[in-house]
Amino acid sequence: MSDLERLNEHASFGGTVAYYRHTATTTACPMKFGVFTPPAAMKGPVPVLYYLAGLTCTEETFLIKAGAQKLASALGLMLVAPDTSPREVPLPGDRDSWDFGLGAGFYLNATQQPWAAHYQMESYITQELPALIATHFAADVSRQGIFGHSMGGHGALTLALKNPALYQSVSAFAPICAPTQCPWGEKAFTNYLGSDVRHWKSYDATALLAEASTAFKTRSILIDQGLSDVFLARELKPELFERACREAGVPLTLRRHAGYDHGYYFISTFIDDHLRHHADVLSKGR
Repeated sequence: MSDLERLNEHASFGGTVAYYRHTATTTACPMKFGVFTPPAAMKGPVPVLYYLAGLTCTEETFLIKAGAQKLASALGLMLVAPDTSPREVPLPGDRDSWDFGLGAGFYLNATQQPWAAHYQMESYITQELPALIATHFAADVSRQGIFGHSMGGHGALTLALKNPALYQSVSAFAPICAPTQCPWGEKAFTNYLGSDVRHWKSYDATALLAEASTAFKTRSILIDQGLSDVFLARELKPELFERACREAGVPLTLRRHAGYDHGYYFISTFIDDHLRHHADVLSKGR
């Protein structure tokens, strides 16, 4: 972690947006991430909210497009945006399609070669990155939330369900809710995890709800979904997650919005609601 390199920094709403590069142990390659540090961090540690981006995105996408910094500054939230996959380690086929390989790490730990050597995104997000943030930033890592979009919404939901002590709050924009039952998930999981579908369920939020921690019986999950999203019926399937939440007794607010698509015009419209959703939890501590 001593090799953390700040690539650039920009003043933003009284705080800063900065991008960093380091050599990650979990992925055995360089990784990048962005951080918005609010002005409140000058007075002491602040809550941390991790954002996981979707297919083809990078560590810059959210911080440039979502318009989150103004309210995050007012709420005193640190925003951390990691890259969506390992890079700088070319692997066979990692650039052949936009929905697999580079920019499409699916926030899991791959078990199949050649991906297993580097595509350890679950460990990177839940272990190495939080330790890095705790060491180098004015972050209160006892107060952490996670959210994301599409592939990143899938990541946020699964990682929160599997790590209730690590993340106290969770939300998602247009998440891939049941990746074991959609083409994006089937393609990624077959290549990263192998053909045995039994190994896929630990990365499927809908499946994980059947074993959800009792902590989630008192936590509300927020999901926003655009009804003009071209991926809604084929890839996202929020109705499956909604039903699973109901059966598991997990509180869910699933908002469906007419006219909104899958992109950042949609995200930027409702980003303030998500920031407040997390701040309401994280400002109270554990």
